[in-house]
Amino acid sequence: MLIRVLTPEDAIPFSKLRRERLEESPRAFAESLAEHDSLPLSKIAERLSRSHDNFVVGAFSPKAELIGMAGFARNPRLKSRHKGVIWGVYVRPRWRGAGVGRALLTELIRQAKEYPGLEQIHLTVSTTQVAARRLYESLGFEVFGHERHALKIGDDYVDEDHMVLWLTPR
Repeated sequence: MLIRVLTPEDAIPFSKLRRERLEESPRAFAESLAEHDSLPLSKIAERLSRSHDNFVVGAFSPKAELIGMAGFARNPRLKSRHKGVIWGVYVRPRWRGAGVGRALLTELIRQAKEYPGLEQIHLTVSTTQVAARRLYESLGFEVFGHERHALKIGDDYVDEDHMVLWLTPR
């Protein structure tokens, strides 16, 4: 398995995997399928242009198929630049349990730690995503808040836990 930062050249497989995740796990992501489908490929490629504060890591199978992804964004505001957020973590179902998620997040965290002044990494997890939550906790994340009705899908609500990984002693 290869883990690397995605580039604009990865826009097509990245877009397909994002769409797949929304079809397979709509309750796990804030983005809707309609919102995803409205984005032109050029905008998706632009998002994969690594900036100083944002990047996406991808996991590739031995056959070079994109099988997982995780994004990172550092808060752009001066008073909040000590915080970053992990978003869009997804691993194809047939690859779950094989260490792909752990490898993705380990690499993402390693790269994020290189940012001077970064002290915290946040993420949210649906309260029904037990395996994801266990993974995050095993990497050192801890719950600091709970949001009822964080997402609304039709008449159904999704609750989320807010988690933080402290990079510096508190």
